[in-house]
Amino acid sequence: MRLISKKFWRDRPTFVTGATGLLGGWLVRRLVELEACVTCLVRDWVPESELVASRLIECVHVVRGDVQDQALLERALGEAEADCVFHLAAQTIVGIANRNPISTFETNIRGTWSLLEASRRCPTVRQIVVASSDKAYGDWGGKPYEEGMALRAKHPYDVSKSCADLLAQSYYTTFGLPVCVTRCGNFYGGGDLNWNRIVPGTIRSALRQETPVIRSDGNLVRDYFYVKDAVEAYLLLAESMADRAELYGEVFNFSNETPIRVVELSRKILGLMGSSLELDIRATAKQEIGAQCLNASKARAVLGWQPQFSLETGLRETIHWYRDFLARPRSGRREETLVATQSGNT
Repeated sequence: MRLISKKFWRDRPTFVTGATGLLGGWLVRRLVELEACVTCLVRDWVPESELVASRLIECVHVVRGDVQDQALLERALGEAEADCVFHLAAQTIVGIANRNPISTFETNIRGTWSLLEASRRCPTVRQIVVASSDKAYGDWGGKPYEEGMALRAKHPYDVSKSCADLLAQSYYTTFGLPVCVTRCGNFYGGGDLNWNRIVPGTIRSALRQETPVIRSDGNLVRDYFYVKDAVEAYLLLAESMADRAELYGEVFNFSNETPIRVVELSRKILGLMGSSLELDIRATAKQEIGAQCLNASKARAVLGWQPQFSLETGLRETIHWYRDFLARPRSGRREETLVATQSGNT
């Protein structure tokens, strides 16, 4: 796999939306390590996010505001003289989208066109990576998603990601904007404090000797993508765009291509933790696609990308992170669900 170039990123003006989310926090950490000049758009102050809790926020420039505010984005991009833009901001929780679709549409769709239009008006922007999702494909009966497939989303969250995806492609086709789209499966890794998600929820339950809850019937099939692999994929794509204009407008799936049933994932986590707890399978989840998995052959062939972590290795690291996190004194952390808006997690 091609290695990320510190020379490329050193002092490069880089703008990140969704920096308080799971992917955003790890991406910012890596950019700081690479000595990039990072500006983060932050709407809500989230003290339990990695960006804040790890004090990464002290290493970056911060613009406070909403991703829907196009005028603010134009000013922020211009003042930062942004060269590379990572658009991760989104409302990412399916349940919230079903209960409150309008706020999801506003953030995920209006937020995307505001960012794209502001980037179009900023003469320094040379690479834009927009985070879509495997949910944008809709239901293909379990067939592995390939980038050429039509987007057939039906439910609010899925539709919002399809729209954002198509907006990015439209801005390339119509205006020649240097943008690429990523479609990934379910991110997991340390720092995701939405306990309703299967990975952090199962780990916390095991550590507390409480019965892990599965909201679905356990048979949903999903791709689970370790956040550190995702960060390297995003950086590699942006680097590749810098000297390969033929990549503009392209869409890339990123996945370790090991889909797994939800119940099997939970049991794998319990096994890695040496837990004998039984699962509470409630089968209450609604409007869920039965099977979703990604074909990442294009990313491997075109970008020379490949994941560095197996599912088991990623889960082991994630379990270790949560052991440390949950062992901290309560005064040193909060365990509420993170603000979902602009979390950047698919």
